Amino acid sequence: MIPIKLEIQGLYSYKETQSIDFSQLTAAGLFGIFGAVGSGKSSILEAILLALYGSTERLSDRGEKTSMLNLQSETLLITFEFRAGPNHSKTYLARYSAKRNPKNFEDVRPAEHTFYEKRDGILEPLTQRAEELVGMKKEHFKQTVIIPQGKFREFIDLTPGPRAEMMKELFGLERFDLSSKTGSLLKVVKEEKIRLETQLLALENYSKEILEEKEIQIKEIAFSAEQFELAFIAAETQFSKQEVLQTKNQQLQGYLKEWSSLEEKRAEIVEKKNIWKDFLRAKTYLKPVWNLIKEKQSDLEKFRVSVTDCSRFKEAYELEIAKLEEEELRLKERAEQKSNREAKIRDLKKVMEIQNLMLAVKEAQFLVEKLQPEIEAKTNWLKELESDIKKNESSAEQIALPDLAQMAELKSAIRDWNQWEAQLTKMHSEFKALEASGFEMAKVIQELEKQLPLQKTSFESWNISQKHLLGKLEMEREKLQQKTGLATHLHLLTEGEACPLCGSTTHPHPIEDQEEEAELKANLQEIEAAKILLENITKYARTHSEQKIRFENQLHNQSTKLKDLEAIQSQLGILKESLKAKNLHTKEALSGFIQQTDAGLEKKEALLLTVKASRKKAEESKTALERETIDLRTAEQKLMGLVTTISAKKEEIKDTLFCKPFFEKEADIISQTIQKVQRDIEETTFLLEGKQKVLRETRSKQATNLADLKNFEKSVIETENKIQELKEEFEALKQTHGFQDESALIALFHHSLDADKVDAEIRQFEDRSLLVKSKLEELRGETGVSEFSPETFEQFRSELSEKKLALNAIKKEFTLLDQDIKESKLRWEEKQLLQKKYGKLENRESNLKELDGLFKGNGFVKYVSLIYLKELCNTANLRFMKLTKNSLSLEIDDNNTFWVIDYLNGGKRRLLKTLSGGQTFQASLCLALALAEKVKSLNQADQSFFFLDEGFGALDKSALRVVFETLKSLRHENRIVGIISHVEELQQEIEVHAKVVLDPEKGSQVGYSF
Repeated sequence: MIPIKLEIQGLYSYKETQSIDFSQLTAAGLFGIFGAVGSGKSSILEAILLALYGSTERLSDRGEKTSMLNLQSETLLITFEFRAGPNHSKTYLARYSAKRNPKNFEDVRPAEHTFYEKRDGILEPLTQRAEELVGMKKEHFKQTVIIPQGKFREFIDLTPGPRAEMMKELFGLERFDLSSKTGSLLKVVKEEKIRLETQLLALENYSKEILEEKEIQIKEIAFSAEQFELAFIAAETQFSKQEVLQTKNQQLQGYLKEWSSLEEKRAEIVEKKNIWKDFLRAKTYLKPVWNLIKEKQSDLEKFRVSVTDCSRFKEAYELEIAKLEEEELRLKERAEQKSNREAKIRDLKKVMEIQNLMLAVKEAQFLVEKLQPEIEAKTNWLKELESDIKKNESSAEQIALPDLAQMAELKSAIRDWNQWEAQLTKMHSEFKALEASGFEMAKVIQELEKQLPLQKTSFESWNISQKHLLGKLEMEREKLQQKTGLATHLHLLTEGEACPLCGSTTHPHPIEDQEEEAELKANLQEIEAAKILLENITKYARTHSEQKIRFENQLHNQSTKLKDLEAIQSQLGILKESLKAKNLHTKEALSGFIQQTDAGLEKKEALLLTVKASRKKAEESKTALERETIDLRTAEQKLMGLVTTISAKKEEIKDTLFCKPFFEKEADIISQTIQKVQRDIEETTFLLEGKQKVLRETRSKQATNLADLKNFEKSVIETENKIQELKEEFEALKQTHGFQDESALIALFHHSLDADKVDAEIRQFEDRSLLVKSKLEELRGETGVSEFSPETFEQFRSELSEKKLALNAIKKEFTLLDQDIKESKLRWEEKQLLQKKYGKLENRESNLKELDGLFKGNGFVKYVSLIYLKELCNTANLRFMKLTKNSLSLEIDDNNTFWVIDYLNGGKRRLLKTLSGGQTFQASLCLALALAEKVKSLNQADQSFFFLDEGFGALDKSALRVVFETLKSLRHENRIVGIISHVEELQQEIEVHAKVVLDPEKGSQVGYSF
């Protein structure tokens, strides 16, 4: 982390906003921040911690953070700009702000704590906190980057446990905790080994010899299948020819049947064809003229009806217009009185306004009379409440309470005490349960081992010897089976004739058939018994292996549980010793002390809550009193304004005599009168406009009716002439196309014949007749179609079915055997792979067992942590020996404890705590610088920052000079070192520095030496 800029407002003595620009300070490599005691130097480090981690060094997070706000400020605001990340490549801004409650000075509202990343001048909000951005916790940050006042030697004073934990967290040493991982891997390997043994046992019957026998067998079946296939193909060819003849014979029978049907239908088609021709001529030439005559006759009837209607409407319109003109005249006379009646309405509305104002006057007078006594009573009550607040505050100040941090430690201690005791009880019972379970497992293992024969040391050796015995028995079975096979040919042996097997003419010792069969039967029984025993041995071996694994895990769990038990007992002992130093020897004494302190705290908090509630009530009452006083003044002013408005409204009334009686009437009656007059005015206007509109529309309709009457009379004459012309044309067409009988012609017009459909039917009949005739001639001409025999066809079908069944049977046999061979090959390959895996697992199990022994517990992590600490100690000694003029050096032992090698006393060791104050400061400085250097390399940074507050007062001038020279030399290591001090010698030596001065009026003010 490299600081860029810090702005502080309202923190401790910083009243006004002060900006600390670190750019030129850090550029010098070594800079200082100087000022008198109490000027606000250390508050700069406090502000950085507050901006990053939201808490300060001097005050706790609970209850005390309100005291860091300047007493003359309402707002606390800190903004801190810095660089961080890999090689400090990113720029961030941290912002911390808090405000006082305006109603309660002592109450500070919860703070807002936000982070931003600065990219191209734009701030982007972040969800990460300082631990992620800076890369370390607050406690480690205070020991490696910014070391507040009084915390410089904290790293040295840490006990070995917390110091090792710090190294683990800072450098990520948890990655070296491999115990659980190794144990998990070993368990997985053992389980996998058991699984592979089970799988190999299931594949025991698959071998290369059995596979070769099956392959010879499938070749023989394949040859037979080929012969069956040839016979089936020949039969199928003959049957296919018969199928073709059958199909054509069926087609011939179908066409003969269809030709008979067509001949029966031919007379009907001829008749339809004649009707269709007459229908087409009538429809094409005569029907259009006949349709026009009918249309014109219909139009003539419509025109005659329209002439009659228009004549009747002419008289009706004349009477209606005369009536409407008379009604229009009456409405115009009523509308002329509108202005006079509207003036009366305006006066009546003024009367209603005056009545409403009189009611408001009464309400204002009532409010003034009500508010005056209430305001006096609340003023007296406020004085009594302020007196009670002062009494409660005095009582609360008299209650003394211990330090809150100490109380928190004691409460945590009793909670830990109870928790550890409960854990001890639970772990004792769990440990006993584990012991009992382990004892039962040991008994099961012993019972299994009793099954071993006396000469066998393990189930594995017993399994191997049994397999060897079974192999011998199976070889004997094969020999006996061969002899039994030869015995079946004993009847072929004749003395003096050659043996069919060996060719010998003498047969001195022929095989005894009955004896060989007895031996084979006995051998088969022995093999069956050996297989059953082998299965039992395998089952015993698997169960024994599983129980051994479980028993080893159980012993491991017992060991772990015992270590946890001892660790908790040790922690409980340390806790009791620490409480004895505080004169708290028992848990009851500790609990009583906490209860007594809590009771005092509750009493004080209750008093403070009462004061807070009373203050809140007082504030609320003051606000209410101010509001009521304002309401009283407003009501008085409103009363005066209402009286003036009433006088002005009365002067605006025009007809006072008309309005006088209405002052005594209710507002509803006046409103009804106004509404009645307004409705009458509106109704008159609406009726007049409506009558005028109706009159205009009626006159328009009258003109339209007269025009229509003339048009319809003209259309009647024209239509009669057209009808006569069409009738003459129709008679001429009848003579031309030979239709003498008009009634028959009209019947054709109304015929429902579908010409297109009939035409299509006729064409379809003729086309189909030609096609059927052609097909009949073609099929009768083909050889064998007419002579087809169904009985011969069925004989071919039966023969083909038999050959197909035989072929399918041998194919099925071939397929089953082929699948069996493929399955056997897969199983044999699987068996070979499993055997290879099993061998690798045995090697891995051996290696993991050795690693498991190495990584048990946290020993490896502690060992790595100790290496880091020793490297840290070696790095610190490069400066520490120079500071002590080669008289002292630092060392850390295997128990993680710091020692000092005193070369002035023969190189003997003594504890680091025996050093003087100045020497302790030098050792702390060297260790802090070494730790910062390690963190710098961890963050891949080319620059590191180190800020130190005080710590130089214990050094003499000579030691101070050596320390200063050491700090100056850090600039050559690309380090930035900041020092906060009031020592004058340092101010003279460090040229680049900031000066903090406390101004009585403005608070802390920051200036620079440049």
